Amino acid sequence: MENILTQTTARPQATTEAARAAASQPVIQLRDIEKVYQTKTIETVALNRVNLTINKGEFVSIMGPSGCGKSTLLSIMGLLDEPTGGTIALDGRPVQSYSDKELASLRNHKIGFVFQSYHLINDLSVLDNVELPLLYRPGVGGKERRERAYAALEKVGLGARTNHFPSQLSGGQRQRVAIARALAGRPEIILADEPTGNLDSVMGEEIMDLLLGLNRQEGTTIVMVTHDEQQALKTQRLIRFFDGSQVS
Repeated sequence: MENILTQTTARPQATTEAARAAASQPVIQLRDIEKVYQTKTIETVALNRVNLTINKGEFVSIMGPSGCGKSTLLSIMGLLDEPTGGTIALDGRPVQSYSDKELASLRNHKIGFVFQSYHLINDLSVLDNVELPLLYRPGVGGKERRERAYAALEKVGLGARTNHFPSQLSGGQRQRVAIARALAGRPEIILADEPTGNLDSVMGEEIMDLLLGLNRQEGTTIVMVTHDEQQALKTQRLIRFFDGSQVS
């Protein structure tokens, strides 16, 4: 494998007072979050009074049975969806106080998304797929976009695959492209929804090692939804959900 990030399986430890202080800074705070979906005849409670704090530099995994609200929670954290009730704060500032323009900027600059299904465009090269979100980043010109995309692909070990198309890659490689696309935006937070769900065990380990390396070496805050208990136990904190409620 090319220059993919290296890491160990031990859980990360803060080694300095500065690191410990940084790790205690809340970056995402959810208070009494509720999400209710209503039709004319049915009311479905997806999230029920969830209280959760994610600290800077944490790697947190979220587990629970299908339909328990995990992906809904991730969408609310990523400002892709709004709760029915409760409050969200990023870096201590309530999301409700942001304008629509500021919220769009937060999603574009602060948060990177990685999905189970990759969401790559088959007609674009690997490099173009990674560059694409930066087209909507004000102040980032063509040269910088290309440099960021190259750097991100090098970081995930795909520097030699820039001119390939998604159909020419394995599932693990496509997921690494998706991670590179998130990294090109230099986010402080990565929200990953079942990033190993479509992969076999070997490729799943490869992607998990990459995410662990980003967290430990880059200090990236990561929240990951997963069904894989072995992968979840490698993270710093495991949160379990059942029927829309946090149970541990």
